[in-house]
Amino acid sequence: MHIYPRAIIDHSALQHNLAVARRHAPASRIWAVIKSNGYGHGMAQVAAALEDADGFAVARVEEGVRLREAGVSLPILVLEGILDEQELAAAQEHRLELALHRPGQLALLEHVSTGDLQPLWLKVDTGMHRLGFDPKEVGALLRLLGAHSRIVGSLGLMTHLANADDTRDPLTRQQCERLRALDPSGKCRLSIGNSAGILAFPESRTDWVRPGIMLYGASPLTDRTATDLGLRPVMTLQTQLIAVRSLSRGDAIGYGGTWVCPEDMAVGVVAIGYGDGYPRHAPAGTPVLVGGRRASLVGRVSMDMIHIDLRGMPGASVGDLVTLWGEGLPVEEIAERAGTISYELLCQVTARVRMEYRPRAGSVKVP
Repeated sequence: MHIYPRAIIDHSALQHNLAVARRHAPASRIWAVIKSNGYGHGMAQVAAALEDADGFAVARVEEGVRLREAGVSLPILVLEGILDEQELAAAQEHRLELALHRPGQLALLEHVSTGDLQPLWLKVDTGMHRLGFDPKEVGALLRLLGAHSRIVGSLGLMTHLANADDTRDPLTRQQCERLRALDPSGKCRLSIGNSAGILAFPESRTDWVRPGIMLYGASPLTDRTATDLGLRPVMTLQTQLIAVRSLSRGDAIGYGGTWVCPEDMAVGVVAIGYGDGYPRHAPAGTPVLVGGRRASLVGRVSMDMIHIDLRGMPGASVGDLVTLWGEGLPVEEIAERAGTISYELLCQVTARVRMEYRPRAGSVKVP
């Protein structure tokens, strides 16, 4: 039977990677970041697998509402906050915590006269210069919010690390120091650490941390692999070999004829392409696994197919299983070859790839 491109999602690996985060930040509570459809892994399914997290972080109100409608009861943090009164009402109805990063969001809160607002977080721009209030504004903003009668729980301060993937960059420690200095009394909850921070910067392991890419088994650090960090891949992208061609020296492969056979050789055709989310700009030499053995991409990636070099694989035949990334082939290796990052590859897997979910384990031990 033909196996269409499929993404096998290993929930026990998700659970394992969450345990790695806890091992590195044992005193912190964990917002498991599951925005963008759980980094392409299925948001509701990831939430079910990560029920041992302390809460979930999403980008948008709509994502938080979908989680509540799927039966998620843990705290949910909306990292981009609210856009308008309709989103504010939805956040109240579905008990969503909000990150506030601009004055217009504060103005919307002034109109809340009924119902509670879940604990709020002020996002502070400590050096990334994407979203957030200037640190000089924080004292006045905390006093303003502290006087709001509808806010329940303690206020939080959060920031986003810009360069934590590079452990040699001094900005990360500076950002941590800048946020911590805003609350010397310790009255506010703090949230700094992303995946890279959790793994490499103890200063970022605050009251709450926000692991993202590490949960899905990819390294957030430029100088260490997922294997180095004890992470397990969650998504394994697979398909089948659908043809084996015997080609001659000088034959050009695929669109544009960008790769030419250097000798008489076997070339495989594999059922996956950019229409499935495989990176179109992956160059010749990008590895795949055929029956667990490494082979290399040749020619351009097309919408539904790629070509691979089968020299040294005389037994390769139609129907053989081909792995594009995952178990045995780290997604960050493919990302590096394609000139991108693992986040993009995982998030861009398309809807026509069949998702298969392996059940979570009963318990996970982290070495």
